[in-house]
Amino acid sequence: MLPSPGYAEQRDFSMTIEEVSINVAPTLTAKVFAFNGQVPGPLIHVREGDDVTIHVTNNTTLPHTIHWHGVNQIGSWKSDGVPGITQKPIEPGDTFTYHWIADRPGTLWYHCHVNVWEHVAIRGMWGPLIVDPKNPTPLEKKVTRQVIMMMSTWQSAYADRYGKGGNPTDVTDYFSVNGRSFPLTQPIRVKEGDVLRIRMIGAGDEIHEMHLHGHDQLITHKDGYAQNNPNFVDTVPVGPGERYDAIVKMNNPGRFIFHDHVDSHINMGGMVGGPITVIEYEGIPMEDWYVWKDHAYDPDFYYTESLAKGYGLFNNPNLMGTAVEQTRRSR
Repeated sequence: MLPSPGYAEQRDFSMTIEEVSINVAPTLTAKVFAFNGQVPGPLIHVREGDDVTIHVTNNTTLPHTIHWHGVNQIGSWKSDGVPGITQKPIEPGDTFTYHWIADRPGTLWYHCHVNVWEHVAIRGMWGPLIVDPKNPTPLEKKVTRQVIMMMSTWQSAYADRYGKGGNPTDVTDYFSVNGRSFPLTQPIRVKEGDVLRIRMIGAGDEIHEMHLHGHDQLITHKDGYAQNNPNFVDTVPVGPGERYDAIVKMNNPGRFIFHDHVDSHINMGGMVGGPITVIEYEGIPMEDWYVWKDHAYDPDFYYTESLAKGYGLFNNPNLMGTAVEQTRRSR
């Protein structure tokens, strides 16, 4: 699954920030600030040492920045994306160019750093940044399939109003993986013998205890760093900003749920929802009562196909939202 080794290259990308709405759950539609109009944002996939330039245009009615979470910004601190400290916010209609070296390999991510309690916690302003190492570990070389899971939070009271929410007393009452709550999520489809790498990212405001049935998760990386002594677990606590990589051998054919074990996180107004997916093995028949039988399938919901394409910036049309009519707001 890892692209062929080569020399560091220059990567030049462009992104926009848009005001759109997405269906988080069957009972929740939320207005978001979306990178390239989608939540999560597009996958940015580069290699350790690459020279990366990203032009960001703000098409919303409020200011934003992008922080490249995990990039150490050696010699490029002005691209760290913190308003009032490393840059002025990107005002509506303006473009800002970030330039940095991919100095740290691993599972990283990017997110807004303006009003993070709203823009990140409940407005979907985040996306995955994967930096392949120059020298992958022996365990990494065994991987045949990858998924990215970004856990996040939502507040239904403010879902229809920009500029509100995210205060300590506000109620977080919806939870998701890749911006959707079960059953609007997707299964993870595998074949017996696959070696699956699960890249988990805490993009919201809660700790998510991610529990996989029927398999052990070998935790190989924490916050992008390869662990000297990988350990087996069946439940991973993924907190805000944290990343865990698990490698799992697909050696138990069947259907197995993979879910947040904080029980209140899977209660969507009395319905089962939240950060839930299912490992589906090839060849296992789907009974008529199975929740996802005959549902449309997006093989790139967890960026599996995009990760296999090599390096670049990859959008997913199925994660796109619906444009919101803009009303100018005071800053």
